[in-house]
Amino acid sequence: MSQIAINTSQNVNVFFNTASVGERLAAYVIDMVIKIAYVFFILLVFFRWLKLGDYLYSLDKWSQNAIYILLFFPFFVYTIVCESLMEGQTFGKKAMKIKVVKIDGYQANFSDYLIRWVARLIDLDFLPVGLVFAIISKNNQRLGDMAAGTAVISLKNSVNISHTILENLQQDYVPAFAGVIALSDNDVRIIKENFRKAILTDDRQIIRRLSDKIKETLKLENHPKDYTERQFIDKIIKDYNFYTGKD
Repeated sequence: MSQIAINTSQNVNVFFNTASVGERLAAYVIDMVIKIAYVFFILLVFFRWLKLGDYLYSLDKWSQNAIYILLFFPFFVYTIVCESLMEGQTFGKKAMKIKVVKIDGYQANFSDYLIRWVARLIDLDFLPVGLVFAIISKNNQRLGDMAAGTAVISLKNSVNISHTILENLQQDYVPAFAGVIALSDNDVRIIKENFRKAILTDDRQIIRRLSDKIKETLKLENHPKDYTERQFIDKIIKDYNFYTGKD
């Protein structure tokens, strides 16, 4: 499974596994089943039970087409509506634990989802052109993803306490930096993930950049006394857990 490096606003790279072609196909099938089920529901309720077809015969062509468009409009806008409301996921993507993200580190917005949706006309609704590009492209991107600057990532990464913002704290733990509450959960997750990788590879440059960014954000002019850069970052993560009750 390939990985994609997303550069965050903290100017550090976070690595995600890209969704496989199989996962995207499975999500596509699930979404298609939902859309087809909707069509059958409309046909059953409106045309079989309510006899809408008899009423349509009495109308002119323009009125008939308008009613057809109204009834089946959700089928065509299902993807863009779901991705916009569910932050990059449809029900199929949610079931497969994958989602659409911007490769520049920002949250995808409506215009990005719109570009992907319009490009489906070229991708033939992902098959077969989209399938070919998803296989051969670097980040498993179809044409719509390339045009919108997005990628589909997997959320199935194995997670344990070292991969989250959670920390095991002693009962008598004493915090040192109350200002950490200015950080968000996502800030601390990014800090911890990249701090962990920097420790493993002994990347002092990343550790220094993380330390400088934290001091800049928390408005700490000088390096805190009695703490090395590594100790300082570790303390920040633990203090955040202490003050926000992440236990």
